[in-house]
Amino acid sequence: MSVLAYRNRQQTKRINRPLLRRVTLFLLRELGVRQYELCFHLVDADEMARINEQFLQHTGSTDVITFDHSESPQPHSPVLRGEAFISISDAVAQAKEFRTTWQSELARYVVHALLHLRGYDDLEPKLRREMKREENRLLKRLETNFTLRQLALTNTRARKS
Repeated sequence: MSVLAYRNRQQTKRINRPLLRRVTLFLLRELGVRQYELCFHLVDADEMARINEQFLQHTGSTDVITFDHSESPQPHSPVLRGEAFISISDAVAQAKEFRTTWQSELARYVVHALLHLRGYDDLEPKLRREMKREENRLLKRLETNFTLRQLALTNTRARKS
């Protein structure tokens, strides 16, 4: 049985979680993943900084942190178990820096987390380049199949004048 959950603990942006779920399921199919137990935590910069300090001994916030909970992780396994913490605050800041949208950054972080769970590593320059190539390929596939801007949940209620 496969499980995919999202926990939204931030208030920076309103997220279209049903679309984010469809995006993630599409990525899992693209990666050949057949079974999964995954949880994505959408957090603010303060919570991400605490997680970064506690588990990685790094100061400050970061965009995404992934924890592999597989019993015996194997590269390119069709079974994934893990969780990822994604900072929406960092997505907003990096979108400005890279002249993109925070929604595209969010999608990139989901891709990045899934690639880590599939065994990709970005600690060494050569491995980082390989991972970045695959990340960019998958992001292009997403942009072809989804309107990522729709990851922003907009208020559709009419306002009183």
